Amino acid sequence: MFFSMSKFLKSEYAHRLSSTELDELQLLTKVFPFKVSAYVLDELIDWSNRHTDPIYRLVFPQKEMLIPEHWEMLKKAKTFTEEKMAIKTIREQLNPHPDGQMHNIPRIGDRILGGLQHKYRETVLVFPAEGQTCHAYCTYCFRWAQFVNVGEHKFKTKEQRDLHDYLALHKEVTDVLFTGGDPMWMSNESLFKYFDVLLDSELNHVQSIRIGTKALAYHPQRFLGEEGDELLRYLEKMIDRGKNIALMAHFTHWKELQTEKVKKAVRRLLKIGVQIRTQSPVINGINDSAEVWRDMWKQQVQMGMIPYYMFIERETGAQHYFSVSLARAYQIFTDAYAQVSGLAKTVRGPSMSAWPGKVLIDGIVGQGEIQRFVLKFIQSRNPQLINKPFYAKYDEQATWLDDLEIDPALQEAIEEMKEEFEENSDSMTGVA
Repeated sequence: MFFSMSKFLKSEYAHRLSSTELDELQLLTKVFPFKVSAYVLDELIDWSNRHTDPIYRLVFPQKEMLIPEHWEMLKKAKTFTEEKMAIKTIREQLNPHPDGQMHNIPRIGDRILGGLQHKYRETVLVFPAEGQTCHAYCTYCFRWAQFVNVGEHKFKTKEQRDLHDYLALHKEVTDVLFTGGDPMWMSNESLFKYFDVLLDSELNHVQSIRIGTKALAYHPQRFLGEEGDELLRYLEKMIDRGKNIALMAHFTHWKELQTEKVKKAVRRLLKIGVQIRTQSPVINGINDSAEVWRDMWKQQVQMGMIPYYMFIERETGAQHYFSVSLARAYQIFTDAYAQVSGLAKTVRGPSMSAWPGKVLIDGIVGQGEIQRFVLKFIQSRNPQLINKPFYAKYDEQATWLDDLEIDPALQEAIEEMKEEFEENSDSMTGVA
């Protein structure tokens, strides 16, 4: 069972919150999306310590997620029209599409493929319309705009033909990533229609199919029972046909790894040959300690999963509340990394998906006023920038690439790339 705000208020779970908490929650969920699964409510949240419980904070919006100005704007709205305008204003100021996501939409001629993104040469992202929701919503989600009623801020497609035609024209693409929302929300029937496209012999250049999901954490039952059996049989068929299937599993905290349901689901997936790579942003108040990451990586390795990424929270939504400075994120990563075996050292981070590419914080060098961040692109709109270290002036408060003073020559190259991108919509978008 899954609870929207209206269903939650009618449930017995609502009685566990104070009247003040309920009032604040109802206001917050006018701006931010809210949904939670019965599995999370029953098996993951420590209700007796909810104010400090990481899973509670993971799915229940907190008052501090709105800056005081926005909170007062929402509270003072007396009429439906005033409230609607306040919500629209707040959402627009929360940067609904960070770092040029709208720039990643490809085309075939004059045909805009609004449910695909092609930022990096080898990888195409697919946003199936049926998967533009989740089993529960993370409070820090950088794609929160997908789940609120702002039509122009949604990426989605119902056209499997668009995916086929675009991939057939782009033989450089080796990976297709299904994302959302959560593709695992989709029925097997809907999901298989998209997967069938990738089994066409014309698309043999597509080697890996990635599925970005938090279903293992929020609803592991998706991989169990009859529905799970059918899904696993299909995934096994795809593997037998030569496709590499990678579940990009979003785990935010080690508490999500504790139940028998998630352990069984992981075992079943691994048994048929699915890779499970784990990733999460580092989030203030939820997992911002080396101990949490150390324990999470250790347990993931023990369960047979592959630690993959620690991300920096993107500059969208309640970033002021959830963000961790780059310096602190690097220290958390380094301290955790030093406490795990080589099998967990597959993980990379901290990494931020900025406009020019995916930037890794690789170190901090120097002392005092001459301290500098060492960074490098591990993916980029311009492949020539990849894996070449560059420096940025150390800034203890910086939370994103745009906050940093980087090498002037590189900054100039990025600005030129942006100008070229804006002048020529065909460049960097994969337009045929």
